[in-house]
Amino acid sequence: MLQITPQMKILVAVDPADFRKGIDGLVHLCKESLRQDPFAGAVFVFRNRRRNAIKVLVYDGQGFWLCHKRLSEGRFRWWPSAPERGSKAKALASHQLSVLFSAGNPNRTAAAPDWRPVGPRV
Repeated sequence: MLQITPQMKILVAVDPADFRKGIDGLVHLCKESLRQDPFAGAVFVFRNRRRNAIKVLVYDGQGFWLCHKRLSEGRFRWWPSAPERGSKAKALASHQLSVLFSAGNPNRTAAAPDWRPVGPRV
């Protein structure tokens, strides 16, 4: 079973993907377009041009999971549009991904910030 944890790196592709692509096509897209290693365990989220479906690709150490969700009605209204510093993907937190799965706006969620060490590094 696929489980998304707060420790996982989650990347949402800015540009729509061709949903005829399967695992191998999306792995190639991760490497070439997003400049990311798909075998590193990150969660990659793609959408189609119509904005009514998403695909999630993740490597779990043994193989790839490919999950597909198509909305029965409506569209994914929120999607990152402007790349950050030339990047073609936007990072999300796990709670934001849950909101996106429900076709909500992940930017409107609030959670405690990630823990960071306090004090000087040794």
